[in-house]
Amino acid sequence: MFVSIFCVNVMAQEAKPKASPAATVTGNVNGANITINYSSPAVKGRKIWGGLEAYDKVWRAGANDATTFETDKDIKVEGKTLPAGKYSFFLIPRENGKWTAIFNKEAKQWGAFKYEEAKDQLRVEVKTKTLPETQERLVYNLHKNGFSLDWDKISVPVTIK
Repeated sequence: MFVSIFCVNVMAQEAKPKASPAATVTGNVNGANITINYSSPAVKGRKIWGGLEAYDKVWRAGANDATTFETDKDIKVEGKTLPAGKYSFFLIPRENGKWTAIFNKEAKQWGAFKYEEAKDQLRVEVKTKTLPETQERLVYNLHKNGFSLDWDKISVPVTIK
């Protein structure tokens, strides 16, 4: 009897939707095939910037595992060369001024807990934009000239050439 109750409980837990579901966006940007894998947290009434996500601290740019960014060709990110490969993608949010976008050579890592600046392949400064309305769930979008992370009231566009 105990075993059957335990099995039902485990099955019920598996059926629950994840708080930050995994997501992938793929596409071609200026001749390069780009894939971004991330987990998508929700605002849920929380203060995101300067609250849940601290200013001036490396952030995994999603939830759970660090977000990964993969390109099959060398590209220019904000005018700087990023070689073909798979990277973890981090951001450093700022209360004022430009944010820092980071492409780190250690693609497989949990969050930013073991992040090492020495393994950065590229760091660029990006200017955020204010969204006209709240983007409840974090989402990455590919555009003809790059990609953006949109969440809460902030869009973080990154140019690729």
